[in-house]
Amino acid sequence: MKVAVFGLGYVGTVTSACLASRGHDVWGIDVDGTKVDMVAAGKSPVVEPGLGELVAHAAARGSLHATTSAREAMEGAAVSLVCVGTPSSPTGGTDLGFVLRAVDDIGDALRRAPSAGASPPFHSVVVRSTVPPGTVQGVVAPALEDKLGVEEGFVFGTAMCPEFLREGSGVADFFDPPFTVVGTRHTRLADTLVELFHFLPDPVRIVGTSSAEALKYACNAFHANKVAFTNELARLFRVFGIDSREVMELFCQDEHLNISSTYLRPGFAFGGPCLPKDLRSLLHLGRMHSVDMPLLSGIISSNDRVVSDVIDRVATEEGRNVALLGLSFKASSDDLRESPNVEVAETLVGKGFTVRIYDPVVNPSHLVGANLQFIESKLPHLRRFLADSATEALADADVAIAFSSDPAIVDGLLTTPPRRILDLSGRLGASVEALAGYEGMGW
Repeated sequence: MKVAVFGLGYVGTVTSACLASRGHDVWGIDVDGTKVDMVAAGKSPVVEPGLGELVAHAAARGSLHATTSAREAMEGAAVSLVCVGTPSSPTGGTDLGFVLRAVDDIGDALRRAPSAGASPPFHSVVVRSTVPPGTVQGVVAPALEDKLGVEEGFVFGTAMCPEFLREGSGVADFFDPPFTVVGTRHTRLADTLVELFHFLPDPVRIVGTSSAEALKYACNAFHANKVAFTNELARLFRVFGIDSREVMELFCQDEHLNISSTYLRPGFAFGGPCLPKDLRSLLHLGRMHSVDMPLLSGIISSNDRVVSDVIDRVATEEGRNVALLGLSFKASSDDLRESPNVEVAETLVGKGFTVRIYDPVVNPSHLVGANLQFIESKLPHLRRFLADSATEALADADVAIAFSSDPAIVDGLLTTPPRRILDLSGRLGASVEALAGYEGMGW
């Protein structure tokens, strides 16, 4: 198909050349005449392994063109890919100026009169630039509607298709991406992009537009987090004469917990006898050796805010009866040490709420040692708060806080649903999520 690519920078040039190399008729648009002349002459305006050869071959074959005219590029095109820069504004936000300029050019080109008796063809406007969630539906689509005088879905549709191209391996990343994600609400547009990227190894994943926008931020934030995490530990380990390269080489061999999806699921705070204790120990070592560790310090603070957020959300409830479903820090365990669930229970009791607790595993008569000492210091009268079943805990409850997705808890919620359900597990299932008053911790 014919494709118009707005922006001949790093992302735009790689995208243009790679699509052209697979048979599409690609037209790159840029306001910089030098970039346009270079691509038209078969030369890449950016340095990237393998890209120069792709540009030269596609230009020579006639599948890659470049122009400063959006109207020329979009004549007969089925798709416009917006690949312009989105730099930071002086306040740290995202400057959408280049995106809006491209959208304005697209609108002008689409507004041209069709041939006599013909209806305008449907055009797919796809943002590849990194933009904040809500930009496509809240900024791009309305701008096109104002320009064209029609609602989205008639003449055009919009989508977000984030790119995951690393400089230095952009061509390889284009042809073997971690995933190809398209965020749109238009089936016709989705089908077009499936056809556009048919040569990629994995199928295109169709999601909500804002989810596709947010995905790129999540990925880049995690990548930055990994770099900072490794270097922060290295600064501390160096004090002890430890080669952090060796530590991290071993660290990366754990694909069950470390390099995996484990723990990367929205939910409640971490707790238990290991993570809080060991984080505090690392931070103490840092202080003792004058090593500033802001990332790890922020983890403790961030975790505390998750707990306080739950308490604040319950405090807005008019009723004062709360059912806590789950008490231990982890399902299928009766370990209550440093459980954030216990902290929620203790705080709500202290604030005067009537609290009933059901945990299918916790039995006070079986608690011993440090586990018993901890719960006695937090909830010394635990037995009077405990219910024998989820249904009993939920009787007369105004709000239920579900820490666990144990089948007994799910059944209780379906049998005796309260006015409000706060899901901290994310695994209660579609039937519970369909109940009136359901809300997730972060979704």
